[in-house]
Amino acid sequence: MAVRSAMPWPFRWLVMAIVLGFCAAVGLWAFEFGKNIAGVDTHGKEELAQLRTEVARLREERDKVQSVVNTSGSLLTAERAAQEKLAAQIRVLEADNRALRDDLGFFEKLIPSSGIEGIAIRGLQAEVIGEHQLKWQVLVMQPVKNAPQFNGKLEISFSGLDGGKPWMMSLPGGPQVLQFSQYRRIEGIVDLPPQAVVKNMSARVVEGTATRAVQSIKL
Repeated sequence: MAVRSAMPWPFRWLVMAIVLGFCAAVGLWAFEFGKNIAGVDTHGKEELAQLRTEVARLREERDKVQSVVNTSGSLLTAERAAQEKLAAQIRVLEADNRALRDDLGFFEKLIPSSGIEGIAIRGLQAEVIGEHQLKWQVLVMQPVKNAPQFNGKLEISFSGLDGGKPWMMSLPGGPQVLQFSQYRRIEGIVDLPPQAVVKNMSARVVEGTATRAVQSIKL
């Protein structure tokens, strides 16, 4: 004895198709609902691409700004180095100018004065340096052509006030040996007493026991 279904096969396939379609629809809805719950936006890929493009643009702008900053820093460094080099050159030129002025003054003093024969003291000068020191300089010459060798001594003395009282001092080492034919420039630095005020400086050239030239200046 055989038992047969009362529903024909076409209706069975139709019911199965409806059930499968319903299951697929439920599955798709569950997938979309799950994405929404997880925070996954359907436009996430587009936004991610836009963000990547924006990051790339910002990086490019940053690189350009960094390049400008580096160039500006290099220019500033080069300009600073050029200014320092120029300042050093100016200092050298100023020193050369002072040296040339000194040499010019020195050689001007070598020009013989009319009526002067024998030994002459020219260019006697002194200046206070530091707190208790004095720098002095003197030029001794024979303003004649083919002058003979001179052998003598140079005496330097200073006078003024020390603590309000009269004061006088000679070179600590005593008279200096003086030997020359045409001219001789001598200079030195002496230490002064703490309260000394130099008013005058004198130079005297002696040969043996004879005084050949004397000159004094006020400071």
